Amino acid sequence: MDQEAKRRLDEMFVAFSIIGEGAYIYLCNMQADYSRWSKTAVDYFGLPSEYMSNAGQIWEEHIHPDDREDYRKSIEDIFSGKDPGHDMQYRARARDGSYSICTCRGVVIKDENGQPLYFAGAIKNHGQTSYVDNVTGLRSLYGFFEDLRTMFWKKDDGIVMLIGITGFSAFNDMYGYNFGNSLLTSFARMLQNKFANTGAVYRMDGVKFAVISHSLNLDEMKAVYADIREYVSGSFFIDKHRVNMTINAGVVVVNNFEISDKTVYSCLKYAYYNSKNSHMGKLCVYSDEFNDNNKLILEKLNDIRQSVADNCKGFFLCYQPVMDAQTGELKGAEALLRWESERFGIVPPNDFVPVLEQDAMFPTLGNWILRTAMEQGKVFLEKYPDMVININLSYVQLENEEFVENVMTIIKETGFPTTNLCFEITERCRFVDMELLKDIVSIFRGYGIKIALDDFGTGFSTLGILRNITVDTVKIDRGFVKDIEYSNTDRVTIKSISGLAESFEAEVCVEGVETEGMINILKGYNISSFQGYYYSKPITFEAFVKKYCTDK
Repeated sequence: MDQEAKRRLDEMFVAFSIIGEGAYIYLCNMQADYSRWSKTAVDYFGLPSEYMSNAGQIWEEHIHPDDREDYRKSIEDIFSGKDPGHDMQYRARARDGSYSICTCRGVVIKDENGQPLYFAGAIKNHGQTSYVDNVTGLRSLYGFFEDLRTMFWKKDDGIVMLIGITGFSAFNDMYGYNFGNSLLTSFARMLQNKFANTGAVYRMDGVKFAVISHSLNLDEMKAVYADIREYVSGSFFIDKHRVNMTINAGVVVVNNFEISDKTVYSCLKYAYYNSKNSHMGKLCVYSDEFNDNNKLILEKLNDIRQSVADNCKGFFLCYQPVMDAQTGELKGAEALLRWESERFGIVPPNDFVPVLEQDAMFPTLGNWILRTAMEQGKVFLEKYPDMVININLSYVQLENEEFVENVMTIIKETGFPTTNLCFEITERCRFVDMELLKDIVSIFRGYGIKIALDDFGTGFSTLGILRNITVDTVKIDRGFVKDIEYSNTDRVTIKSISGLAESFEAEVCVEGVETEGMINILKGYNISSFQGYYYSKPITFEAFVKKYCTDK
């Protein structure tokens, strides 16, 4: 290789080294098959020199035998002009004989005539123990977040997938713990094969895995997932045992770097659990869940998340009155969360709570809601000492082992009387272990706190929850009463639900009451309270005090 070509190689290598700080850099003159590699890579892996001819073959000898075939094929495709680069994971042997998980990304640089000149790239060594999963040998959860942060730092577009196995505990119960580890290892290797040269695979918590790809588009990612789903449902073998697995997955397309990596991860988990809980394992793309511009939605969620971190700045509670069905007097109020910013205005909870529930910061917001509702509720009690404040609980809060203790601490610090407090749970609490839910409800009711089952009848598990736990109130969703003035079906439904609630010794509250005609009909049934726009929309704390607590 002549000195001028070597000089150009060195200049480009220095430029790539600056960009790829923290990784091993390599740069190959493809016409001469002459390369320069980072000295740190030479020292760590025991390579012959920083300058090497036929470096691809030399490096292949350091790659684990089980990973060489994919690597060899990728290099052949690159030098033959079939592929413009690669993005893959493999295990590479260090000087001391140990293997490290490496992520390698490379790209072909062509001249003005389209002829390949250089193959340049970076190798990231994930050899640190904390960044490698001991069971599968993949990059761990910590490594995933490191690479996701790097993705944001470099503003490198890509697609992130979270994929998991459903019913994994049954395999452990049937075949034993060692079999379960073998299944995870085989599943990990299968994912690496499916995403060979197109993405990096990570072992997340439990039985979940992640993929970060910078080369696949959304349609291609969907096709790979469909292939994986079909494969594991019938062609997956462990120790001669045919294993039929069910999987689920969520995807987020990352092309907006004005948000944080944590926001992306919350959206990713939301899409994943949507696949698992509502779509029978179908791949759920986060942006598919919304009609607005996805970029604005992500930015909105990012701002909301930052607001939680900033002492819940921008959040406030509105209150909707609950009225006695017979007397028409104020009986209680439901606290409803809102968020407001100068850019997005007032945002209702359905626009952000389902995603925020998957965020590690959600308990902070949940505690803020509890404390604020109790502090403001004490003002209402000065005028209405028997009034009950209803606060919605998320299933995520119920799963938090510190939740009950936090609630009792807030009650003690605010001095709010437990007998004036009602927690509303929804059908989504089916995600909580039923025995845990029963224990929590039992503890709260032991302190005099009331329990309401919200949106009764809107999900397939509400009757099961009603049978398993003791509730004080069943709240009927507005969907069952909106046509009651002229629908016999709605009347029969209300009669049935109110009768069912009575058999469980629970009161009935009807939501969505909007007209006097509805009220006149509903009074004919076993209904204890009404809630709806006929009385008031949800209004701010100040407006509620002015309307209901100020002497006129």
